[in-house]
Amino acid sequence: MSTIGIRSLHGHTTFRRRGPLANAHVQSLLASSGLRRAAARMRFPGLHESSSEQILDCGAGVRLQGFLSVQSVRPASRGMVVLLHGWEGSVQSSYLMVSAGRLLAAGFDVFRLHFRDHGDTHHLNEGLFHSCRLDEVVGAVKAVQQRYRPRKLAVAGFSLGGNFALRVANRAPQAGVDLAYAFAVCPPLDPAASLRQIEIAPWVYERYFIAKWVESLRRKQSLYPHLYDFSAWLRKPTLRDLTARMVEGYTRYERLEDYFNGYSIAGDRLAQLAVPATIVTATDDPVIPIVDYHDLKLPECAEIILTDHGGHCGFIEDWRLKSWIEDLLVERLTRAAE
Repeated sequence: MSTIGIRSLHGHTTFRRRGPLANAHVQSLLASSGLRRAAARMRFPGLHESSSEQILDCGAGVRLQGFLSVQSVRPASRGMVVLLHGWEGSVQSSYLMVSAGRLLAAGFDVFRLHFRDHGDTHHLNEGLFHSCRLDEVVGAVKAVQQRYRPRKLAVAGFSLGGNFALRVANRAPQAGVDLAYAFAVCPPLDPAASLRQIEIAPWVYERYFIAKWVESLRRKQSLYPHLYDFSAWLRKPTLRDLTARMVEGYTRYERLEDYFNGYSIAGDRLAQLAVPATIVTATDDPVIPIVDYHDLKLPECAEIILTDHGGHCGFIEDWRLKSWIEDLLVERLTRAAE
């Protein structure tokens, strides 16, 4: 089993900053800020508009939306990367757009996948999104493999998307998915611990997630008023209260703790991982407890990279809002493709 630490960086030094960019909250807020979205649009103009919408049959009647971008810099693609956004993010989140742009420039095709009820997809499925819906995400990755038959297939995700990426990789051999690599940025390992961390973090984090989730629930209710009435949920909700109501009313789990265990990847849950993987997280992440990583058991094909700074999915290098993760992502996936 691998131990905690930085291994095999191949030219990349640990991420460390001074001044305002050393602040974890500055890093975290810049990561998905409007400023970074604007910077991403300037760096990769027309990326979303030039992508083609795809609707995937993920099994059991589930449909998920994604956007395909095909590289044009090499005679043949290095492979395809399925990108997974974070909770209440979307395929147009700045970190996903930047990652897609960098991967396309390196000769990869890119498929940006929407989770259920994210982006403008609430109409595709009657049931609510929750984080234990792994089967449909595995089904989506398998559908991508069958539809496009890439030379190499990899998955990369941020925050909850990183958690899904690692669970997809863990399930891949059993599901018949030929996955070459998994890359996860700041994945929550123990969801119960992550919720506790959000609750003690500065109020802006919990209010951000609540505002995004409430908007999503209202949209779902407007589409399926015969199925959903969330009015009692939305009176000064807390994140814990909303999650508990969702779990008790719309999942197979009876208790919040059981639900959290359903998508936990803490401890030895990834010990049998057979797909090469990189997990990157920051010691100063304000919403993912770094202590969770000290007990994480991984096989030799996986590595953990811990950095001193970076916040939650930030790793912003300079005021042009370029992220250190971009280079590491491209380097790791290029090496895997070759």
